[in-house]
Amino acid sequence: MTGARIGFGRVAHRRLRPVRHGFAYPVFFLRIPASRLDECAGALLSIDRFNLFSLRRRDFGPRDGSDWMPWIRAVLREHRLEAADGEVVLQAFPRMLGYAFNPIALWHCLDRDGRLRAVLCEVSSTFGERHDYLVAHGDGRPIEAGDVLVAAKAMHVSPFCRVEGHYRFRFSGGEAHPVARIDYHDRDGRLLATSIRGATQPLTERALVRAFLTYPLMTLAVTARIHGQALRLWARRVPWFRKPDSPIQEITR
Repeated sequence: MTGARIGFGRVAHRRLRPVRHGFAYPVFFLRIPASRLDECAGALLSIDRFNLFSLRRRDFGPRDGSDWMPWIRAVLREHRLEAADGEVVLQAFPRMLGYAFNPIALWHCLDRDGRLRAVLCEVSSTFGERHDYLVAHGDGRPIEAGDVLVAAKAMHVSPFCRVEGHYRFRFSGGEAHPVARIDYHDRDGRLLATSIRGATQPLTERALVRAFLTYPLMTLAVTARIHGQALRLWARRVPWFRKPDSPIQEITR
């Protein structure tokens, strides 16, 4: 499983108004070098076939089962981010016993010196839709810890938020302790604060056994928790907004 890592950490989410509401859940995630996907396969983790854990090409990126690298390279060229010419590391939940839902998958686009130049944030909704937010500095310089990267909100994710305003992304911690913070701001300021963080280690069979024993139903729990938290907000009479039409473009920069 050369180059791949597994992270153990947590997802946290806070809503600031009209009621204060928050939660934090333990999770694990994989960080996979996209150019070496097939090398990550092992006894417990399969690529494009069923196993205790699996990764399928059609779950991410072009979602047609094709190689990820030509797709991500084309996206970077289209947006004039050729400086991100090194490895691309996908951070996501794998399938467990065939099932996974990734509210967000992060493609970390590095240069040849290993510096972060861009992040493609692949957001999926429980409505079965997906939208990508490509964040980078306007001049293409490396992204440093604490830098704020902004993208306008384009897709309806939660019925408790309008499609307006913008996201503010921050990335820190590097490969060993990655942290992604995503704040959502509407017309009245910051409304949501979300983070995913963890400590990573090389992806081994032993680490996968630990993940399965510690989080045996995690991928199912992700979906269940989303609906459970939505029910709690509904019960607290948080305003509900009808889903608008989907965005025409696939990527927001």
